[in-house]
Amino acid sequence: MAKRAMTVDDSKTMRDMVAFTLKGAGFEVAQAADGKQALVQLATTQVDIIITDLNMPVMDGVTLIRALRADPKWRAVPILMLTTESDVTKKAEGRNAGATGWLVKPFNPEKLIEVVNRVCG
Repeated sequence: MAKRAMTVDDSKTMRDMVAFTLKGAGFEVAQAADGKQALVQLATTQVDIIITDLNMPVMDGVTLIRALRADPKWRAVPILMLTTESDVTKKAEGRNAGATGWLVKPFNPEKLIEVVNRVCG
């Protein structure tokens, strides 16, 4: 059975690029435009990995991660931050919220799949 991923980003172009890359690696992909939309979808959808942007309207990536990590259902699911931010304090904030890893945009498709496969194992 194919692994399922969710990509969360306010940029449709970025969501589509991540989805295209993941689908090419055999994943089924759900998409959400912000953290709030992701939480609504995740209430009824199980995924094996979540890839989220940091800076989004409505609900940002760190807030989304905190909300997910507060729910036992999502404690063990890997969550990767994919963002233009490379700031150390932002990375620490993401890690403290429960992010599994951090990738910087623009992303390298091979590297993304390598990291996803490593944490999704």
